[in-house]
Amino acid sequence: MQEKLYQSGYKSVIGLEVHVQLNTKSKIFSSDPNDFGAEPNKHVSVVSLAHPGTLPVLNEAVLEKAIKMGLACQSQITEVNHFARKHYFYPDSPKGFQTTQDKTPICVGGKIELFGEQLAKQFVQLHHIHLEDDAGKSIHDEGPDTLIDLNRAGTPLIEIVTDPDMSLSEEAAACLQEIRRLVRYLNISSGNMEDGELRCDANISIMRLDAKELGEKVEVKNMNSISNVKRAIDHELERQLKMALKGEAIAVETRTFDPVSGTTAGMRFKETMNDYRYFPCPDLAPAIITKEILEEIASEMPVLPSVLRTKFTEVYGLAAYDVLLLTEEAETAYYFDALCNGNLAYKAAANWISGPIKGLLNEKGIELSQTNLTVERLSGLINLVESNQVSFSIASQRILPKLLEEEATAMELAQSLDLLMVADSDELLDLIKEVLLTLPDKVKAYQSGKKGLLGLFMGEVMKKSGGKADPKKLKRLIEKELS
Repeated sequence: MQEKLYQSGYKSVIGLEVHVQLNTKSKIFSSDPNDFGAEPNKHVSVVSLAHPGTLPVLNEAVLEKAIKMGLACQSQITEVNHFARKHYFYPDSPKGFQTTQDKTPICVGGKIELFGEQLAKQFVQLHHIHLEDDAGKSIHDEGPDTLIDLNRAGTPLIEIVTDPDMSLSEEAAACLQEIRRLVRYLNISSGNMEDGELRCDANISIMRLDAKELGEKVEVKNMNSISNVKRAIDHELERQLKMALKGEAIAVETRTFDPVSGTTAGMRFKETMNDYRYFPCPDLAPAIITKEILEEIASEMPVLPSVLRTKFTEVYGLAAYDVLLLTEEAETAYYFDALCNGNLAYKAAANWISGPIKGLLNEKGIELSQTNLTVERLSGLINLVESNQVSFSIASQRILPKLLEEEATAMELAQSLDLLMVADSDELLDLIKEVLLTLPDKVKAYQSGKKGLLGLFMGEVMKKSGGKADPKKLKRLIEKELS
């Protein structure tokens, strides 16, 4: 698409607005539970319903979580935070306005680091991150009527607004992936797009290559997966280019994306800032963030994915593909880092985490933290394989499942199950002779030049040994016996 744009004399400009629901125990301005999945309209009160005479109170935990995101993005944290009322019609908002930040967003500037094998861009610049409350939820699939569930009304949100800093849908997807990683590493949100805990709007425009000003911006709203964000951007760029080449004006509007057809459709013309009628919220005092508060929150920051990616690449020598898999989830990344501190074969450790362990956990439907597979116990298993005391197949298929359930070490299990590799030359030679005696025709064929039969002999001896024969030594002994 980019090549097509350039050939036509245009370039693309993309920015994102990402809403993240924070996982506080209560809502942003009331003590109502911030909990999902309850029966409709259960977690509401006179405060979240904005009854006359009630006053909001800012949840301190919301500030802390927003600051963590700002520190992770290297943003400037605002000292004096004011809240404003944004007057905009939401059919599922009980207040008739949204409480948000206008002139003083809690985080200003900063950047999101991108990571991927085919991404030339390293960072996406942020404009700001601000706090606000969520609206309720309209439900349209219960017959002809629209139902309103206000449990979500008052849920704390951070809105992460990037600069119009991207030109590729792949960059936007990578930016969104990194935001999801960050909120999970920081434990400020689950970041599940399918549950609406992370929602993305994309601002998309095209402009002439020699233009000084940006083109007319179209906003595509509320996409529920990273792949849909990418598809929507690609479609919208194609649509806008076709219109520009026909000389048609591109309307400043809000559009929706249909994942079935892969197309966008107009919803409404885009409002201007004046339409929102912002004014300072009279019910909330300014929130002051002191140096002491910042230092305390900074001291609680975890190791971030960008730091781990650098370490896994430069210290452990892993390829980008392995690094991406291992750092997608914080639990896996921290576990792998601790595993490698035992001076293991790093690539082997990566293969274990991404292969047998991930497969077994998926099969059982559990997380690594729900097992007793400590770093020390897995390290013992990997060392057994690397030192040729147990084959990889036996270790992964027979010892690993028991390590997840029992307290014994890998060596103890290998010994009790009689799984240690047969390395004694005399014992292996006896097994080889037994097999060769049963396959005289194959032996003659091998000696006549059909060297591909070596695999057959090795497989038969492996069966006799119960999979415990040392493959390297076995190969040498078979070749010697047949020479």
